[in-house]
Parts: sequence; C-alpha cells; structure tokens
Amino acid sequence: MRKIIIPFLFVLSIINAKSQDTIITKQDLKSTAKLFDLSFTQKEIDTMYDAVKDNEANYKLMHKLSLNNNIPLSLWQSPVLPGMKFNEKQEAVNWNIPTNVQLPKDKNELAFYSVLQLSSLIKNKKITSVELTKFFIERLKKFGDTLQCVISIPEEMALQQAKQADAEIAKGKYRGPLHGIPFGLKDLFAVKGTKTTWGAAPYKNQTIDEDAFVYLKLREAGAIFIVKFTLGALAMGDYWYGGRTKNPWNLKYGSSGSSAGSASGTVAGLVPFAIGTETWGSIISPSSTCGATGLRPTFGSISRTGAMALSYSLDKVGPICRSAEDAAIVFNYIHGTDGNDLCAVNKPFNYKNNIDIKKLKVAYAKNYFDKITDTSRNEWKVLNEFKKMGVQLIPVDFPDSGVYNFNIMGVVIDAECAAQFDELTRYNIDDELTRQGKNDWPNQFRTSRLMSAVEYINAQRHRYLLMKKVNEVINQFDVIICPTRGSDNQSAITNLTGHPVVCVPTGFDKRMNLPTSITFIGKLYDEATILAVAKIYQDATIWNKQHPDMFKK
Repeated sequence: MRKIIIPFLFVLSIINAKSQDTIITKQDLKSTAKLFDLSFTQKEIDTMYDAVKDNEANYKLMHKLSLNNNIPLSLWQSPVLPGMKFNEKQEAVNWNIPTNVQLPKDKNELAFYSVLQLSSLIKNKKITSVELTKFFIERLKKFGDTLQCVISIPEEMALQQAKQADAEIAKGKYRGPLHGIPFGLKDLFAVKGTKTTWGAAPYKNQTIDEDAFVYLKLREAGAIFIVKFTLGALAMGDYWYGGRTKNPWNLKYGSSGSSAGSASGTVAGLVPFAIGTETWGSIISPSSTCGATGLRPTFGSISRTGAMALSYSLDKVGPICRSAEDAAIVFNYIHGTDGNDLCAVNKPFNYKNNIDIKKLKVAYAKNYFDKITDTSRNEWKVLNEFKKMGVQLIPVDFPDSGVYNFNIMGVVIDAECAAQFDELTRYNIDDELTRQGKNDWPNQFRTSRLMSAVEYINAQRHRYLLMKKVNEVINQFDVIICPTRGSDNQSAITNLTGHPVVCVPTGFDKRMNLPTSITFIGKLYDEATILAVAKIYQDATIWNKQHPDMFKK
C-alpha cells in the first residue's frame, strides 16, 4: 500500500539558478524531465504538480537531521545489526494432527475447516485430495466472480497434482499436514504453464517460464495449487484490470490490498490458505479488512525468487490464513532460501503450540492505545482478554514520531518501485494502467523520477539509525501488542526495520460492521512466538471462527 509521493526538487533549483525559496512552476517540471530523457504530457504535468510542491517539506525535515560519516548504506538489505546473535538450531515441530475429525453432514462446512482438520481427513483417507480439490475449485467458480478475486484456475494442473498426492498417500508416503491441501497464490508469483498478470493491464497476457520459490516449497510439502488470486495492479490496493476485489463481509466495500484476492478468497472459504506479499501493508491491510490472519514475516525469511519485484529492500512473502496455527504450518514449509535471493536466509522456526504465556514478557504500545479514547473499542477488549489469562501487560511507548522524523518509507519505496518499472514510465506503457489518479502508480512512478540518488542514499542511512532505535525497544519483550488501525507509523517503521508481525481478527466495527483486528509485533526471526501468542488469543475467543453468511452455502 502507498501513502505518499516523494519527488526530487534539487535539480529544479539548478535549472532555475534561484534560491531555495523559488516557486516551482509547471514549466520547471517539463524542463527537468528532459534531464532524465523523459517526456510528460501536459495532463501528466498537471497531475504531478501538487505532489511536487507538497513533498518539499518532507525533504526539509530530513535535511535538518545530521548524519555522521560512519553511517553505512545497505545494498542487499538485511534486518540484522552488528552484534546480533540468533538461535541457529532447528528443533522438531509436532503439529498434532487430530485423529477424530469427521466429514460434516453439510459438505459446505468443509470450506472453513482448518488445515489440521483437512489434514486429518486426508491422512485417514476419509476424503481424497482429488475430492477436496474439486470441492474448492467448485467454490472458486461459484463465488470468484462475486468477489472479483480470481484471475485464473489451473484446473487440469491442480487435478494432476491431487491425483499424485492421493497415489503417494495410498503408498504410505505422507509428507505432512499440507499434503493434498489446496492453496492459492497472489498472481505476482510465476508458475510455469500459467499466466502471471501482476494484476495490471499491460501484463494480463504475460507468461513467465519459472516456478517461484514459494510455489516449489508448497509443492514439495504436497500442497495442491488451484488458483491465482487478484492483486491490486502492480501490488497496490484492490483495483486490478478486471475490477475491484470485494470484501466478503460486505460486497459494497473493497478488500483492501494489495494481496486482495488472497485475503478475500481465504476468508470466504474458497481455499484453505493463500500466499500474499507485503512491501508496505499488503498482507496486513487486506487481512485486517477482511478478517483473516495475516503473517508478515521477518524481512528475508522467505526467498522471493519468481515473485514480481516492487521494492527489493522491502518486499516480503507471507501466508494469509484463517488462524494463527494454520499460518504457522504454512510458514514452516515455505520459509528459507534457495540462494537466489541474496536478501533471504535460512533461520529456524521453532514453533510450539503449548507455550506458557505467563512466562513471556508481553508489552502493549501504550502511545497507540492512548489515541483510542473510546475504551469500548475492540483493541481494549484484546488487552482485557490477556489480563483474564493472568498476563502482566507492560506499557511501552513504541517508537513513533520521535525516531521517525520524516517519511523515510516514502523516499525508499518511491525510488525502488520507480526503478523496477523504468520502462513502463519511459515508454508510456503506464497509460494502459486502469487507474491514473494522483496517488496511483503511473503518477507515483513519474514523480519519483525527479528524485536524487543522494536523497535515496541518505534516507537509507537514516533507516539504519531507525533500525537501531527500534531494536532497542523490541528486544526487551517477547511480543508487543499494537492496534492495527491508526498505526500507519508502526506499519512503516516495522516494514523498514524488517520485524515480523501477525494480525488477527478481533470482532467487528460498530459503525460499518466490518472486521477489526489487532497486531502482534515480534523480534527478528521470532515468528514462532508471535504466532503462538496469536493462537492463544484465538483459542480464547471466537473471532477467527466467524465466517461470512453468504459464503456458507
């Protein structure tokens, strides 16, 4: 998700040879474009003009902050700071697949079974993978258009994979809890033999002869690929070339994005789980909006090979599920690296589903909660739920404007995203994108071309300082509870620092009757703890077990 545009103004002052107080004109923008071998139409100049002026203040804030010469720049981004040490030993994880799961009398209830419930049915041969795959494909065909969440269904490929799974299980080769379980992918992951459209009109017939790392890991676990889900065009929002992906709780609203279809389809029971990506909010926002459980892992926990690159120092891959336990299972099988993504690493995932939460140091972001003056809001109810469990909640001021003095995210994401889609702007292919407003990619890419490398590099150096300050706080606790809604700074900060977060549903908003959520923030590479805490919360509440009525049939 994108919030703001950061253009570059220094070149303009050179062209005009005037003072820093020079009033920028539309002619200046037209002249500056020539320095970069670009040509903008008058309409494009008119659209850019306000953004160029509005963002000058952000640069001035950055320029007021001094940087010592020894502040480094990261080229291949890593969230790890000097002196940090991590557990490198992978322990055995026991998923406790239940043995007493029965097929429901109403087959439609299968749509909302957990991964472990479905695993039990398949492992104990109460349903075949082929039957389960056909069941979910039928639901995709039935509800996909309603939600506008489906780009393609590789039915023949899926049934082949399901038949293979059944044959292996019949021979006693059971791979684990994902064996024979259908799943969906956000359509920015390449899979041979399918289109990979990136949700954008210029690429709607694109094929990529590659299998994404996350797809290969899921296939290795025996999971069945059944659908490419929608994403907002080039991973922004919920508008794609075919329309707008809907919220399964109320079709009048969008699902948010950019992992729009992955969240919408999972909550509606069209798949047991799906895979999304996040650069800034693209897993957490649609998960929160639709009532899913979304895990944004530590930066670099999962190789991005075969995924559309938007921002190399920010892009992350993660699961979107209906429970924290499901997310833990999926993450267990997809984390790691193939060595092709130089930002990705192999770190252990030592998940335990029976931790004693009273032994954990659990904090809550007091400065964010204090902004919620209505104490009947669901965020406060979450804290009360933990207090009922006997948890001693520790108030903490989560790093906010005191360390995030200017929009670092805006500089970093704009420069990197514009670079990734250079030719789209340079050759005016961006005109084919469906949405052309001030805050949409075409204008963002154009405006970002007027940014200096100096500004980008210094923003990354400020990012390094931010990482140090934020780790000083987060490392004191096992988990920090933070409101999801109204914490844009937290979202920007933790995406920049690379810390893992998981959001879970907490009920419904009184005004719009749409899902609400809470966010759990963890230490680097400690997805296991925040998922275990999220599971404890979900075991004590009903919200992840609520499903939209219109999709129960």
